[in-house]
Amino acid sequence: MKILGLSCSPRKQGNTAALLEEALKGAKQGGAEVELYSVSGKNIQPCDGCWGCMKTGECHIKDDMQELYGKMAEADGIIFGTPIYFYSMGGQMKTIIDRTISLGPGRRLANKVGGVVVTCGSLGLEAALKDLYFFIVTRPMIPANFVAAYVGPDGLTQMEQCLKATHNLGRQMVALAAKKFEFPEEFMGRAIAFGTHTK
Repeated sequence: MKILGLSCSPRKQGNTAALLEEALKGAKQGGAEVELYSVSGKNIQPCDGCWGCMKTGECHIKDDMQELYGKMAEADGIIFGTPIYFYSMGGQMKTIIDRTISLGPGRRLANKVGGVVVTCGSLGLEAALKDLYFFIVTRPMIPANFVAAYVGPDGLTQMEQCLKATHNLGRQMVALAAKKFEFPEEFMGRAIAFGTHTK
């Protein structure tokens, strides 16, 4: 079993990465193989809306997202981590979400466990959590818990309960992945969600 921690912070060693590392310690304690992947310094371009992936199942943009696609596909669970910038998830996180359209519903993210770690100094946690969990359930992944941390000037050093909850998130990811839950085939694919664009 493999749990991937995906740090979408532009800071390679910031609070988001630190919390993900703690969650991965919990996952490792639970017996999983773990990996932390940071997008810091990576070349991940925005989706250009070509829709070619709807026919081919692959994104035509050749950048570092190609490596990340493989890591996401191989993982049994993914913990998505982002800081809050301007009251919502960071741009790096949104870019990755957009680029996963080529992994579409009912394809390579289905039935994986999804957890969330969000850090901020002020407002915006709720907006990011809402968007990330909407992404998780429409892939369709199995939602695990989240850790939403208001981090002050002292950083995470004094946040004992937060670190404990983060550690337990990693353990929960392993426990959920071990259940081997699978969505019924009839509810897989693009038709699982309804929006006003749907006739």
